[in-house]
Amino acid sequence: MTAGPEAPGSFFGRRKGKALRAGQAERIAQLLPELRVPLPETGATLDPRSLFPNPPAEIWLESGFGGGEHLAHQARSHPEVGFIGVEPFVNGVAKLLGVAAEEGLANIRIWDEDSTQLLPALKPGSIDRIYLLYPDPWPKRRQRKRRFVSDENLAALARVMRPGAELRFATDIDDYAGWALARVFRSSDFAWDAQRPADWRQPWPDWPGTRYEDKARREGRGSAYLTFRRV
Repeated sequence: MTAGPEAPGSFFGRRKGKALRAGQAERIAQLLPELRVPLPETGATLDPRSLFPNPPAEIWLESGFGGGEHLAHQARSHPEVGFIGVEPFVNGVAKLLGVAAEEGLANIRIWDEDSTQLLPALKPGSIDRIYLLYPDPWPKRRQRKRRFVSDENLAALARVMRPGAELRFATDIDDYAGWALARVFRSSDFAWDAQRPADWRQPWPDWPGTRYEDKARREGRGSAYLTFRRV
């Protein structure tokens, strides 16, 4: 029996951790409105290149950027690329805003709500790369329907990605890696071109590492680095 489409994941995690320090609260109040992605009117779509004064060569999106370390690294390394960071956790947003302001990273825009609200508003084929790095694995069987990687979310990602665009997925949970592969294999929108174990056991050449990866290593877990291509 073929499984039917899975419901898209909504944001189930915390939106706030420790109380924001005065400087962080000020960044949220003053800087976030300047960098927040504006949703278009109902029925319209947003070309993300229009978010930047100088249209970037490509648009890369990171869904669930955590504290923003990886996103900031990529923005420093690729000033010609426009970045959209998605993170509902306000403390992570405050951290990234601080780095962007301190370093003058003008190629970052932020969506501080659920990805499933943003994706339908983006112009089809407008994204050149998507990162999904160490998403919440929701390990209990009854929780797995909350995982971001689902049939419908993959379709939503595919709609906004140009042909040939990469979806980069990292996890330290073997079950989630298998879960993601199973859904990619039954999707007509993505292909997995890995040829040898190093293609998923070794991180990407421009990978700076993340604190989640460091935690996994301390706890004795390796990571899978999966690259899916939009066909």
